[in-house]
Amino acid sequence: MSFTTLPLLPTIQKAIEKQGYQQPTPIQAQAIPEILKGKDFLGCAQTGTGKTAAFSIPILQILSQKNLQHKNIKALILTPTRELAIQIEENIKAYGQFISLKHLVIFGGVKQGNQEKSLKNGVDILVATPGRLLDFIGQGIISLKQLEIFVLDEADRMLDMGFVHDVKRIIKLLPQKRQTLFFSATMPNEIQQLASTILNNPIKVEVTPVSSTADTIQQSVYFVEKDNKLELLSHILKTSVKDSVLVFARTKHGADKIARKLQQNGIITEAIHGNKSQNARQNALSNFKSGKTRVLVATDIAARGIDIDELKFVINFELSDVSETYVHRIGRTGRAGSAGTSISFVDGLDLINLKNTEKLIGKKIPVVKDHPFHTDNLVVQKRDSNNKPFNPGQRNNNQKPKNAQRQELGFKKVKNKNFDRKK
Repeated sequence: MSFTTLPLLPTIQKAIEKQGYQQPTPIQAQAIPEILKGKDFLGCAQTGTGKTAAFSIPILQILSQKNLQHKNIKALILTPTRELAIQIEENIKAYGQFISLKHLVIFGGVKQGNQEKSLKNGVDILVATPGRLLDFIGQGIISLKQLEIFVLDEADRMLDMGFVHDVKRIIKLLPQKRQTLFFSATMPNEIQQLASTILNNPIKVEVTPVSSTADTIQQSVYFVEKDNKLELLSHILKTSVKDSVLVFARTKHGADKIARKLQQNGIITEAIHGNKSQNARQNALSNFKSGKTRVLVATDIAARGIDIDELKFVINFELSDVSETYVHRIGRTGRAGSAGTSISFVDGLDLINLKNTEKLIGKKIPVVKDHPFHTDNLVVQKRDSNNKPFNPGQRNNNQKPKNAQRQELGFKKVKNKNFDRKK
């Protein structure tokens, strides 16, 4: 199947083609036609399966066919972190570049002035994190009374981060008559219950995640205290690795910090992330591909589309809390049967993610102890979206096994195979 076989407007087809996409992922092929029909949708899908396009493309088409005055919010996309919110809004901008809809992203941690000004100018599609959305609703800046489409993204992560009560407060403010699209990587009991209360006879699809790594990639783990990670990275780049290296960071601030440290140590480095302009990203990537820049530090969002045939080294400065992200990250090397090497730094905040990653890929990743910063004394910690220690409290121990949950929920399973595209 190609995107041209989907019932999409020429303007949206043109935007998709401009992004270089030809074939929809399994969840896109399943979701787009059903959402265009106005049906509620329940997708069990991880990051990296193409779910953002699965809901943003039909939303853009539905709203573009209405005679909107661009005054009232018609679609709300609720997501747990600012990084994901920015990514979604960037995708909406790309897919909707040839249609006249207004979109905006709002999140906390920054002054509200610019966001408030943009809201007053009118917004059709709003991407938001729960806290800032509730702040604006409380101040009377935002009204959801005219809302037609509601998307709840990363629902299980909302639960883990303690946002589920905020989500429930927001849901109470939505019009009863609306289309609801619900996405979650897992379906614990509380998420099942939430889905059942807000969805009306939904189409249900479960996407099998990418879970295998290429045999040509030599994988290793370095145990290191968090405060020693920057020194370890410099040590490896100066003593063990002479080639170009792609380094993955969790946050934009972290990527900038890593780049500054390496530059101070005489290693030519650039960072790319969501706060960089498209031109800056392209220039940094061009410099990296040509060898002018030896090290490129990237967030997962900014790394989409990086495809370098002869890249030999990938370093995970920290592991993502989405295990499938590990597969996508290290898949930047070892391409087309060539050899590659991935190194993952693991501190106390990464131990749980390491365990989950090894479970996903079905193998133990060897630990390298032969370096100056090795430690055997790491203590397991959980992290929040700001990379800080976090304790979500007690989880429900009475959850049903995943297979039983999914069978009970009536999911239609589709495999996420042959997925090797710029997403």
